[in-house]
Amino acid sequence: MSTVAVTRLVEAPVAAVWRVFTDLPSRCAWLSTVTEVEMLTSGPFRAGTVWRETRTMADGGEITEEFHVEECAIPERFVVASPGIGAEYRMTYTFVPIIEGRHRGGTMVTVVQDGSPTAPAGRFLALVFGGLAARTVEGALRRDLDDLAAAA
Repeated sequence: MSTVAVTRLVEAPVAAVWRVFTDLPSRCAWLSTVTEVEMLTSGPFRAGTVWRETRTMADGGEITEEFHVEECAIPERFVVASPGIGAEYRMTYTFVPIIEGRHRGGTMVTVVQDGSPTAPAGRFLALVFGGLAARTVEGALRRDLDDLAAAA
């Protein structure tokens, strides 16, 4: 299993950051790499919400992944899981209000991604490209949080 964590200050209140991040149908408008979102469940964002998301990869190709909200504590934290190709991963997002200091009123957003290979090829690739894969994931997570900060 590999773990990547990224934290980003967003100069907006927790409620606004949560609203932007969990408005799944609008993700194409603010996430620079997302080209399509297909909702597989209806209703508000909550545990049990499922959607498919198509993203443009660094090499120009596209990948479509399905996401399942496993846990949701509005507006503090949620956990999503995705069965990837040759690997499964979970991402835990936390939203912490900043109540003192220069950035008071802002939000500290942290995402922790845990991934595990599920197929022999995935285990081999994780062994060979482990550090490179972690840097690639970290870059993608940072870009998403930068996009979130700009949108919120």
